Amino acid sequence: MNNKMIRVAIAALSLGGAATANAALFDVAALANSSSGGVGLNTGIVLSANQQFSVTAATGDLWNAGALPRWSNADGLVADLFATGSDDSGYSVGTQIGQSFVQWTQHGLSAPFGALVGELAGTYFLLGTHFSGPAPVAGTLSLYYWDSNNSDNSGSVRAEVLVGQAVPEPIALSLVSIGLLGIGFTRRKRDLAAQSS
Repeated sequence: MNNKMIRVAIAALSLGGAATANAALFDVAALANSSSGGVGLNTGIVLSANQQFSVTAATGDLWNAGALPRWSNADGLVADLFATGSDDSGYSVGTQIGQSFVQWTQHGLSAPFGALVGELAGTYFLLGTHFSGPAPVAGTLSLYYWDSNNSDNSGSVRAEVLVGQAVPEPIALSLVSIGLLGIGFTRRKRDLAAQSS
């Protein structure tokens, strides 16, 4: 296999699956961006269906659904949470500031109260403190605080959205595989010719 064929195979891989990524930070507010009474934070990030992306929020970054114990991180009210004295709640060390609640169902999604939720073209999906996967549908990504009533909400979490294409297209993989097989076949043929002479 000559160098030109190798270059074509590598170019095909580059076109089909070069890993590209762009990250952006967004402060999602429990009050303003509540799924009930608020408006989703429009990130301006347009995703195609099945495009790979990730969203992360620090586990120590807290927001609040109202009177105690309703503080949580972006995973929502899924477990007991106690103040550290230096967290966002402002309560003294050891005060129970969060606990597990039932899930809230809205827009076809059941998710924990206080969770970070994404929306694309009317499709809602749980993000929590870490999501990584394909976009369920095409659309512009909006971020929400999942709740039934935003009137007593406070705080915000910072979400990092990372968009990229991580998986090469099948055609590129096939071309590269053919190219690599060709290299192996050419080397084997050359080695056999050298042994017989």
